[in-house]
Amino acid sequence: MRLDAYNLSTSTVSAQAERAFEEAVHGLAAHRANTGIALQAALAADPDHVAGLALKGFANLILARSELIAPAAEALASARRAMARRDGGTRDEQILVHALEAAVDGSFATAAQRLDDGFSERPATFLPFKISHALRFMLGDASGMLAMSTRVMGDWSEDLPAAGFLLGCHAFALEEHGFYDSAEVAGQLAVRLQPDDAWGLHAVSHVYEMRGKTSEGIAWLEDGRKSWSRCNNFSFHMAWHLALLHLETGAHEQVLKIYDEEVRPQQTDDFRDMANAVSLLWRLNQTGVDVGSRWADMAEIALKRRHDTTLVFASLHTLAALVAIGEHSAVRDIVSGLERKATGDGEQAKVAADVGVPLARIIAGLSTAADRRMLDRIVVDLPTIGGSNAQRDFFMLAVAKAAGNSGDSAGLSRIRNVRSRLRAEDRLLGSIEMRAAL
Repeated sequence: MRLDAYNLSTSTVSAQAERAFEEAVHGLAAHRANTGIALQAALAADPDHVAGLALKGFANLILARSELIAPAAEALASARRAMARRDGGTRDEQILVHALEAAVDGSFATAAQRLDDGFSERPATFLPFKISHALRFMLGDASGMLAMSTRVMGDWSEDLPAAGFLLGCHAFALEEHGFYDSAEVAGQLAVRLQPDDAWGLHAVSHVYEMRGKTSEGIAWLEDGRKSWSRCNNFSFHMAWHLALLHLETGAHEQVLKIYDEEVRPQQTDDFRDMANAVSLLWRLNQTGVDVGSRWADMAEIALKRRHDTTLVFASLHTLAALVAIGEHSAVRDIVSGLERKATGDGEQAKVAADVGVPLARIIAGLSTAADRRMLDRIVVDLPTIGGSNAQRDFFMLAVAKAAGNSGDSAGLSRIRNVRSRLRAEDRLLGSIEMRAAL
């Protein structure tokens, strides 16, 4: 048994594999572009690196693409075989693989709970905590994120392995609950302890955005640019936050520049990158800004993804892109796909039934009176589609627009009240309300 630099016990006998695996875990923590390369190096040095195989499985699933479910299942099967060859593996490896089994079966909630329970006596073990945090983030389970990070804080000290990264996750969980003072303090300390902690830096940027501290948010992100610009595609998301702050100041040309150079510099197929682009262009449209051919640039990817309902959050962003492009047949494909999804079993089927289908119809302009009567329920259940409050605000605004367009002033007012519990007043909702009043 080896205890790696992040306090995880592994059964590998290869020092080279362990060094590469630790580099991969650090890359995961810091959102570095070399994470996948480091993980490949670990598995090349030791094809039976159980924790590495488990991480490979989770990494495939978190990308939320239908074609990556099979590779995740293959990684799980390889991990099982590797454990069998190593007398069952270490307890830590067993917990990781047991959690991956649930995730491959489609239950991220069960997977996260298995990680949390399995490491309850060592909650600050970074890798299982980070994976659980990521899974709960995709589920919109803010209470679970905070419960687990609070438990970590009970054992936390500055000399722990990954101390800054752990604290950055806690800062984000605090922010998602509206505990902005505590989140700001925790996030700033996390970044001081670990300058590579893009997630902690990200948490503080959320605080400034939600509080309407636009100039402070811009300064914070620009000061941290050296760190987040070295990230993998998470750098696109950080640039998205920067663009939103500039949008609030009315600097539309600056927003378009950030979009072209930093939010969407590549036509990638990652649903998170698409979410950044779609929600930013949609906001620009609502403020009357001509975005040129930028919607059309996403057409090929959106059309390719119209039948993939693996993650409702991703499907809804793809839908919004197709609506903007005017691909009416593809729009109906997504709505129909979500309707079929809603009749199935599993976590995402329930999300589709409770929120995804009515929200999709609203975004597509295909809503019925029954869908519109569900506005209050959609707003209440919206966190279940996953992501952050800042990301889901796009859907909140879309629902507000639908209420305004249908003349539902009472509904629009209720949406404003719910939204105001988390964020300061901003230009965009005012613009939507103004248009509704015309």
